[in-house]
Amino acid sequence: MNLLQLRYLLREHDLETSLTRMSKSHDLSNFIWSIADLLRGAYRPPQYERVMLPLVVLRRFDCVLEANKDVVLAKHAQVKDNLAGEALDGVLNKAAGQRFHNHSPLTFAKLMGDPDNAHRHLVSYIKGFSDNVRQIFEYFEFDSEIDRMREHNILFLVIKKFCEVDLHPDEVDNIEMGLLFEDLIRRFNEQANETAGDHFTPREVIQLMVNLLFMHDDELLTKPGTVRKMLDPTCGTGGMLSEARKYLREHNLGAKLYVYGQDFNKRSYAVAASDLLLRADPNDTESSTIRHGDTLIDDQFPIDRFDFFLANPPFGVDWKRQQKEVVREHEKQGFNGRFGAGLPRVNDGALLFLQHMVRKFETVDEKNNLDGSRLAIVFNGSPLFTGGAGSGESDIRKWIIENDWLEAIVAMPEQMFYNTGIGTYVWIVTNRKEKRRKGKIQLIDARERWQSLRRSLGDKRREFSEAHIAEIVMEYGGMRASDTCKVFDNADFGYSRLTIERPLRLTFQITLERKEIFLDACPALLDDVQAIEKEFGKGHEPIQDWNLVLARITKLLDKRESKWRAPQAKAFRDVFTDTDPEALPVLAKAAGKKLVYEADPKLRDFENVPLKEDVQVYFKREVLPHVPDAWIDHEKTKIGYEINFNRHFYRYTTPRPLSEIDADLKRAEEEIVRLLREVTA
Repeated sequence: MNLLQLRYLLREHDLETSLTRMSKSHDLSNFIWSIADLLRGAYRPPQYERVMLPLVVLRRFDCVLEANKDVVLAKHAQVKDNLAGEALDGVLNKAAGQRFHNHSPLTFAKLMGDPDNAHRHLVSYIKGFSDNVRQIFEYFEFDSEIDRMREHNILFLVIKKFCEVDLHPDEVDNIEMGLLFEDLIRRFNEQANETAGDHFTPREVIQLMVNLLFMHDDELLTKPGTVRKMLDPTCGTGGMLSEARKYLREHNLGAKLYVYGQDFNKRSYAVAASDLLLRADPNDTESSTIRHGDTLIDDQFPIDRFDFFLANPPFGVDWKRQQKEVVREHEKQGFNGRFGAGLPRVNDGALLFLQHMVRKFETVDEKNNLDGSRLAIVFNGSPLFTGGAGSGESDIRKWIIENDWLEAIVAMPEQMFYNTGIGTYVWIVTNRKEKRRKGKIQLIDARERWQSLRRSLGDKRREFSEAHIAEIVMEYGGMRASDTCKVFDNADFGYSRLTIERPLRLTFQITLERKEIFLDACPALLDDVQAIEKEFGKGHEPIQDWNLVLARITKLLDKRESKWRAPQAKAFRDVFTDTDPEALPVLAKAAGKKLVYEADPKLRDFENVPLKEDVQVYFKREVLPHVPDAWIDHEKTKIGYEINFNRHFYRYTTPRPLSEIDADLKRAEEEIVRLLREVTA
């Protein structure tokens, strides 16, 4: 709970009730956490969540369904012979008064009645659930954990302990249950910190993202009856979606937020789907949904549009496995598909997820009450600047910026995530910028805003404090230039990639060695070569005007009625010429009075010119004074975009005086000598 949230709670809520809920969920979490001690030996601590989270879900569902259990059993006996599948689930869910049911005669308490067969009864009990719950436990792969606990003789003990946990809705409401589950997920992910970053984003990072995402929408979200949809296409255990719903609840915003998520990791999906069911309001006419699948090649929401997006896609993970299908969609569908803007290099697919989400933006249409979309996503540094003009990464940045969708980027400290210590960035992308932000991009440097953790969690050694989040949010909203906040025009990040050409300069000379090389490849041209040698004289000096040489050879071959193929002519020039900076430039063609020279690829160079600067003025100032014969090949000019934080927030540090450095070195030398004397004494 951060200071901003507490402030809103004081203003909008009964603080005592909120704190009581937090305290209750924390006490329950501690008790459930203590049950994990029974797993010691059979499991390593990072593996405890494989058992504990499914059992928490199972116990909660058991308590929720307790009131209407008899009604469900009676209805099941009545309709089981006539209905099956979704039809049966629908009838029994209605009887249960929930979005799920269990038609097994067993309950959690009844599992205690036969210790020797607890494993069979538990499997049977799980099979009695509706399909949506059974699927969750399939992805938890809980059958194998049941067998493992049975083999270690701890299954009955664990079940018995869970029977002591009262998760009945009368004791633990949906909000408290959500807090409990969040706390357990956090604890277990911290235990498994070596892989936690794959599916778990630090809570304070999510809080920052959610605050930035919603900060302009308080008025919109307080309108009675407002309904909004949010997607996280890499939802992991669902932490971002949970935090977004909590923000609306704690700020007493009247909007109803439906959340949708997708993840490819089976256990992460199972946790997120469980969390959603634990919080579900059975009276909702529309259901929030978590689905399993690979977002890049198996989009579970192909025609949906969303108002908000949150995501933390994997850092630096390749997309080789999905490459064939992604490339096919890019080439065949273009902007009618998801990846029309471009494809990043195959070793980092983060920008594919950004395109995937932008493709699902709502349009801005006041007439039809469509307010557009806002997106917050976590990236490493690569999407900011990797790839030059014309590359997939640059083209994606160009697409985002030239459409005026990039609102802001916040640079976060290093060592904020569990599985990497690198610097990370939050991008805010939207198609409904405020008027003052039109054509602008805000950069915030929050890399020095952090506090140390009391103990490291994997690579995570730092965190945002509540005050840090408040400072960043205020700086974001203020848009005032400072040492840590800068506002730029969109064009400030673009540049023209100029191809600078210089003329090819060739000298011509026939020598015995060159004749042998050429005739070895083209023996049929012996007579022509001898005639050419006679034309220029045997043993002639190098000729520095290839244009003149070519004209004489062409005239000679016409006279001889000899027709050379293009490869033969090219081979002749390659063998009998050398580049020479003193030679005359080789003419390509004459365009009116203007001579056009052939470019020397070995002398080709490139210049990046800011979009705001006139290309010709730059060329005359920076290039022609050094290479007067150069020209710009405008047909090869490409527009690129990159965002270099270090360039914009560079702070010059005055070097230490040499006298201080010399003194330090002298003291270090004296200390080394002293230590050596102690060793050798």
